[in-house]
Amino acid sequence: MAKDSIVEEVRKARQLYAAKFDFDLDAIYRDLKRREQLGEFKTVSRKPRRPGAETSGRGRRKLAASG
Repeated sequence: MAKDSIVEEVRKARQLYAAKFDFDLDAIYRDLKRREQLGEFKTVSRKPRRPGAETSGRGRRKLAASG
């Protein structure tokens, strides 16, 4: 399988970021929350889905089985 340069770049950035915190998930979480508070990036909240609306693996809605 050929290596994807974008995937490799993302993995490297993730590894470097985690290494800053000695791979401590609590410290990473605190840093992300701090950065969120500072407005470094935006989070998105979505409306809940309609009851019974199922999706396939690619986000497409599937028809609920009638029975």
